[in-house]
Amino acid sequence: MAPKKRPCLFPSLLLLYLTLLLLPQVDSRSFVVDRTHNQFLLDGFPFRYVSGSIHYYRIPRVLWADRLFKMRLCGLNAIQFYVPWNYHEPEPGVFNFNGSRDLIAFLNEAAKANLLVILRPGPYICAEWEMGGLPSWLLRKPKIHLRTSDPDFLTAVDSWFKVLLPKIYPFLYHNGGNIISIQVENEYGSYRACDFKYMRHLAGLFRSLLGDKILLFTTDGPEGLRCGSLEGLYTTVDFGPADNMTRIFARLRKYEPSGPLVNSEYYTGWLDYWGQNHSTRSISSVTKGLENMLKLGASVNMYMFHGGTNFGYWNGADDKGRFLPITTSYDYDAPISEAGDPTPKFFAIRNVISKFQEVPLGPLPPPGPKMMLGPLTLHLDGNLLAFLDFLCPKGPINSFFPLTFEAVKQDHGFMLYRTYLPYTISEPTPFWVPNNGVHDRAYVILDEVFQGVLERNTKRELVLTANAGAKLDILLENMGRLSFGSNHSDFKGLLEPPILGQTILTDWMIYPLKIDKLVKWWFPLNLLKRPQPDIPSGPTFYSTTFPILGSSGDTFLYLPGWTKGQVWINGFNLGRYWTKRGPQQTLYVPRLLLLPKGAINKITLLELENVPSKPEVQFLDNPILNGTSHRPHFDSFSDPQSTYEPIQLSGH
Repeated sequence: MAPKKRPCLFPSLLLLYLTLLLLPQVDSRSFVVDRTHNQFLLDGFPFRYVSGSIHYYRIPRVLWADRLFKMRLCGLNAIQFYVPWNYHEPEPGVFNFNGSRDLIAFLNEAAKANLLVILRPGPYICAEWEMGGLPSWLLRKPKIHLRTSDPDFLTAVDSWFKVLLPKIYPFLYHNGGNIISIQVENEYGSYRACDFKYMRHLAGLFRSLLGDKILLFTTDGPEGLRCGSLEGLYTTVDFGPADNMTRIFARLRKYEPSGPLVNSEYYTGWLDYWGQNHSTRSISSVTKGLENMLKLGASVNMYMFHGGTNFGYWNGADDKGRFLPITTSYDYDAPISEAGDPTPKFFAIRNVISKFQEVPLGPLPPPGPKMMLGPLTLHLDGNLLAFLDFLCPKGPINSFFPLTFEAVKQDHGFMLYRTYLPYTISEPTPFWVPNNGVHDRAYVILDEVFQGVLERNTKRELVLTANAGAKLDILLENMGRLSFGSNHSDFKGLLEPPILGQTILTDWMIYPLKIDKLVKWWFPLNLLKRPQPDIPSGPTFYSTTFPILGSSGDTFLYLPGWTKGQVWINGFNLGRYWTKRGPQQTLYVPRLLLLPKGAINKITLLELENVPSKPEVQFLDNPILNGTSHRPHFDSFSDPQSTYEPIQLSGH
């Protein structure tokens, strides 16, 4: 009998050896720049991202997964988002990462949707967000120089990032997470300071807290590349569909001679200002520009892919020769609407992406259900002044001259200034605030009779007559701090003492108002004070309760005939309305804010100026964002002949 042959172990050992040899490479996760081939490498393989911007802080938390899922279904392989410092550190050393501020939960939701992350933590973000994401408590040091190497500013920045960056460190791609790159600052070249010491400080801080493996980058408009780029940080650019792509990318190559071309903000739409027309971008222009960039092999992030809403007081403002506050809606004419529905632009973009990379299969979810209700009649609760003891329970702050919001630690909303006239004015006498000292709107009330409005950047005065000792109240509204570009310290309130005739008014009582806390009380406000007059004057509360009789859904609050104010649903601050100025005529109401069938819901309005003859509101099943505006439209990207220069005037 022949002896059995032993099996040859060499092939098995060789296979085992090769497997062990390759394991470190298989397990190694990396996202790097391949300068030789002008591309990114993801785990060693050529990669380019097609990304979309989304802001978790403009979307209720329970809707995050829905929005991210739809972005992935469009073919995106990444998302890009900012981290607003002021949203997470409301007071120095007090941090909030709970609920809709749970940044880690949002990163996890993105991972579940199979989306990589391009993170933009600031410290300045613009984003049309209050003060560009910087906390207003920085202005409690009035001489602080924002976004510079001013020691006061750097101390606050260092403290913030030593909390934030360690939180995101485990989510860096090479650590097993989904963050592939991180932006340092934001469009710094559009800021007047051009402080390279500041940028180098930030770069060093990011490296010390995040290590050397993560890709750090900058983003600027073409004219901002000189001051915004920094050696050691990868340079990217931003521009819109109407701009000259060839010219802009050629300019980028002067600062980043090799590596992949990146447009970090390709504008799918544009923001809206109160008093101007609703901005749109045509589908054809957006898709044509996107396809041309993808043909070049560029990586692209579309800003915005889903805009969301500036709930509460979180909208920012721009200064383009005059103060331009941004609307409550941040719909942005984006591919996914404010209510989370895919638009025709969404499907057109999906079709373009499918030409270059695989798009997930399967049907897209239909638009969510929408609800109509009303009209509902609102009932008078009373003038704002009647609730002063409840709005400011600690009583007023006394000061010879008026103080700013920042000086009394009032970040948002409203503040009341009160004084008594020192003498009788029997003849009509001009009343005004010099040196553009109203930031941002002043509602003037004399002996509880509404006199009119003084407004920032408007040469306007009121004419008053009154007896000595008459009570003068001025309600100041903060309409949102400047968010783009110069971003100089935008103090709020009365920055100068008002003048009556030739007399500077002094001896002020200042009431920081906590309106949101009062509105959250469920019982009717009119139970708190004596009965009010039938004809209200000036800032006035209205409210009503209502049930939902059928099935609920997302809806849009329509306020026909109302002038300007703030609105709450079940105690939640929905945002500002400004029906008379437009263009936005409806406010988005997510279904989750409404109590289900059988329960009682409550709506509260603070109307600041004039109430319609029929104090009614309605809930519609479609938004109205393009109501007639009496002011000329300003949109630096609307001119098809525009090139890259207007980006210096408007950015994110």
